[in-house]
Amino acid sequence: MRVTVLGAGLLGTTSAHFLRQLGHEVTVIDRQATPGAETSFANGGQISVSHAEPWANPGAPLKLLQWLGREDAPLLFRLRADARQWLWGLQFLRECTPARTRHNIEQIVRLGTYSRATLQQLRRDTGLQYDQRTQGILHFYTSQKEFDAALAPAEQMRALGCERRVVGADEAVRLEPALAPIRHRLAGATYTAEDESGDANAFTRALAQVAEAQGVRFRMGCHVTALRTAGGSIDHVEITDEEGRYERVRSDAYVLAMGSFSPLLAQPLGLRLPIYPAKGYSATIPVRAPAAAYEVSLTDDEYKLVFSRYTRPAQGGQPARDVMRVAGTAELNGYGRDLNPVRCEAIVRRVEQLFPGAGDTAQAQFWSGLRPATPSNVPLIGRTKLPNLFLNTGHGTLGWTHACGSGRAIADIVSGLVPEVDFAFTGMPRGAAAVPALA
Repeated sequence: MRVTVLGAGLLGTTSAHFLRQLGHEVTVIDRQATPGAETSFANGGQISVSHAEPWANPGAPLKLLQWLGREDAPLLFRLRADARQWLWGLQFLRECTPARTRHNIEQIVRLGTYSRATLQQLRRDTGLQYDQRTQGILHFYTSQKEFDAALAPAEQMRALGCERRVVGADEAVRLEPALAPIRHRLAGATYTAEDESGDANAFTRALAQVAEAQGVRFRMGCHVTALRTAGGSIDHVEITDEEGRYERVRSDAYVLAMGSFSPLLAQPLGLRLPIYPAKGYSATIPVRAPAAAYEVSLTDDEYKLVFSRYTRPAQGGQPARDVMRVAGTAELNGYGRDLNPVRCEAIVRRVEQLFPGAGDTAQAQFWSGLRPATPSNVPLIGRTKLPNLFLNTGHGTLGWTHACGSGRAIADIVSGLVPEVDFAFTGMPRGAAAVPALA
């Protein structure tokens, strides 16, 4: 079958790879010059099954009220004259009940565990290298209230097979000695040994090379302008190519994996995707004092930040260097990607509080990306009411965590197979967890 994948980020590239593994003729279309150049470019780097508690939880409404008007708030809802934003916000509030939170954690953990195992198998099969580290992920808390609130979700995750172990401050420092200067401030921590970290952009580019060598065609620099229907199905995709020429691309099936831009393409088809862009920030900071910088990937739940460390190889006459990648926060403010200096400064300030002198913060490189967030944090993977249009989008902050499992699952669904993971796929009659096709 001929399959066109729209989007060459993490989700589009993994979809293309697994579709090709099942024997399909695959073309990937993306407006950027290289794969992984948008939301996948400079994210936090975590394969974090343990980061499964959704933004929408019982404590979120009060926090949002407390954060209103704060430019450096971890989650900033900048209200706009935007009906889509207001509708998304109302849906978000509906997801904040204890029952919905438990349901969403279950979906996120199941997909995350499956995806992490799929990534590990893919790495064994292909030998991909992307500055990966397999030292686990440590969630630490400098607020007793935040630590106490994390205990019940952690217990639910353990019951679902994610070994998020609760540890004390001394054990946290043993696992990551760079936390020693703030030992007196640590309320507690949780540790998931099976979680990982790695450079998502390097992974996407490396996997694209593997897929291309196996026959996947990547059409970069091509803008997708519209999906056109005929007879109740997608007839063709309209694009402008790298030379600005108009073209129609026809296939047997289409996978929509364009992140925050997916709902804009789907809306003219009568598909209402509950996705809104959540602008995330990252800072890449050269390591100045290696002993003071962390080695284990970390999550600071109170400030909604994640920490990973990479070793950049020597190239172009430049020596190898270590960098810290610190990413997080979310700003719901439409599709603009302008950097807010207040939010950038807040990231650097937190790094200096936690790891004083570890990084050359004067040389920090800042970046922002639009995460495709659903109100529940559960992504949209599966069928639509159009029989040849499939979704792999809406992964929010967990695109890297869920990429390989999502790509493998959508390849199964397109092929008429049932995915191995028990997840609420759209349009799939799979037990009580399944949901109707989006309309």
